[in-house]
Amino acid sequence: MEANRFVDEININSLRKSLKHFATPDDHIAIKQILNTFLPYIALWAILVYMVRNDYAPILMLPLIVTASLFLVRLFIFFHDCVHGSFSSSPRANMLIGHVTGILAFTPYYYWQHAHLIHHGTYADLDHRGVGDIWTLTVEEYRALSRSKRLAYRLYRNPFIFLGLGPTFSFLIAQRWPRSKGGTVKRSSVMITNLAILAIMLMAGLTIGLRTYLLIQVPIMLIAGAIGIWLFYVQHQFEGVYWSRHENWDPVKAALLGSSYYKLPKFLQWFTGNIGLHHAHHVLPRIPNYKLQQSHDASPVLQTVKPLTLGGSLKSLRLNLWDEKQQKLVSFGALKEQRYTEPPTMPPREP
Repeated sequence: MEANRFVDEININSLRKSLKHFATPDDHIAIKQILNTFLPYIALWAILVYMVRNDYAPILMLPLIVTASLFLVRLFIFFHDCVHGSFSSSPRANMLIGHVTGILAFTPYYYWQHAHLIHHGTYADLDHRGVGDIWTLTVEEYRALSRSKRLAYRLYRNPFIFLGLGPTFSFLIAQRWPRSKGGTVKRSSVMITNLAILAIMLMAGLTIGLRTYLLIQVPIMLIAGAIGIWLFYVQHQFEGVYWSRHENWDPVKAALLGSSYYKLPKFLQWFTGNIGLHHAHHVLPRIPNYKLQQSHDASPVLQTVKPLTLGGSLKSLRLNLWDEKQQKLVSFGALKEQRYTEPPTMPPREP
């Protein structure tokens, strides 16, 4: 409640103005990041190709697979910055780097950009869920569902499903199929990405062998995808998070209370490109990943946000429904309590 009263006094435009000088890309840092991420990623691939072709035991390759997955997560952060036009000062460079990193992450640039920018305009808004976010129902909406749809929602929210099968569906399947409402440019970006992935597979088949490529690429994608989905999940699904109906939606509360400050160990913060400073990112999305920590350290307002630790974030796994009466996320177990015995008042919302 004290945090809510504090943010009531903050003007979003004034806050963004105070951070505006951090929203200028630095090409020297961008190039340095490309070198310290692309080169190790390529080197890890070369080592893994050698190990697969010489029949090394999978247990010996696993540490390198996990490390390569972390580098791919970092490459995806560069992709994310390019989507916001913040990685490089050059729009052409952002587009080029965005397409290359997107292909490496099996993610179409313009198509993902379209959904992600919608997310930035609708996150924490209960009346505009469903684009670029995690499927979240209110208690009333869940109670109004049929048994089969309740089961589907429970399965969707199960961590073994969304972190296990989720990356397979999202990165290997869903993003291969353009939706008609995406527009010609967005649909074309899906097809270009698919063709580029196909070309890489064909080249791999003619050089290292398709089996070798798949034995390396698939586990890297699935591990990196699971990490990415978890990061996206915990950025807006945590204890004390802010959600609101559209008429009461407040941009300051959405950024400072609806987005987490995920304080990770330094090595994980590096691999995740400071994206844990998500409250700073949502205040001013054009701040590049390499200036997020600086912006946080320079802003007394951003520093008032309570950090979410790695251990504390695990509590988010049991928070599955939004309780509009208590204005907080609750677990499925909370439905058994007496206060949730009233008849449903809201129609169900599906993804």
